[in-house]
Amino acid sequence: MLSEHTVAEAARAAGLTAPSRFIAVTGSTNTDVWRLAEQGAPEWTVVVAGRQTAGRGRLGRTWVTPAGAVLHVSLLLRPRLAPEGAPLLSLSAAVAAAEACRTAATIDVRCKWPNDLIVGLRKLGGILTEASVQGDRVEFVVVGTGVNVGQAAEDFPLELRDRATSVAREGGRAEPERLLESYLTRLRELYDGHQEGIGARVLDPYRRLCATIGRTVRASTVDGSIVEGKATAVGDGGELIVETPQGPRSVEFGEIAHLD
Repeated sequence: MLSEHTVAEAARAAGLTAPSRFIAVTGSTNTDVWRLAEQGAPEWTVVVAGRQTAGRGRLGRTWVTPAGAVLHVSLLLRPRLAPEGAPLLSLSAAVAAAEACRTAATIDVRCKWPNDLIVGLRKLGGILTEASVQGDRVEFVVVGTGVNVGQAAEDFPLELRDRATSVAREGGRAEPERLLESYLTRLRELYDGHQEGIGARVLDPYRRLCATIGRTVRASTVDGSIVEGKATAVGDGGELIVETPQGPRSVEFGEIAHLD
């Protein structure tokens, strides 16, 4: 069970020395870490919540979760990266979370581009990164990760029951503290060291885990355009390459639907 003690133990086992916090109920762990970042908190500050009441998903969605059922963890990074390199941090978190689910929870998790965690056709969790950019540099990045751990099928709203899943529902080991330790350990391995070379450490494992490559997809981009075709690759900047009837298109950010 997650607590102040188990969160501190997980962070320590991952080799982190920055402060870690457990909050039983909060609005959003990303908001909490963003506030700490503005106050000068050090890199690898970690906040874990037992429940979120105003969590944020991708594209501004609200994400409210039941107590104790989901691993909510947000952490602070202060990377030495240009802004165009920041998407690789989302992919790093996706790799770390998927691999943690495989090792600590013993379930076969893959990544749906750019940052969803899926088991088969159902969503297990996701990543939300938010960056503070000053001019041509990234000041800090908040990496938020949520993984459904303890829900049974009937715990999901009826409209989501066929599209959402959890570690417990998949028959895995539903122990959030083990999952947290494995996630933090792997993310640190991917991130630490020569950050300009993070792509070399992240892209190959992400491509192996990516369930979107090879699928027919429809991408709704932030400018309102639709890109439809076969996803053929993830590029060196983390973008999705889609082969369309008009030729290859690069999608840097968008909502992806698997059509086949």
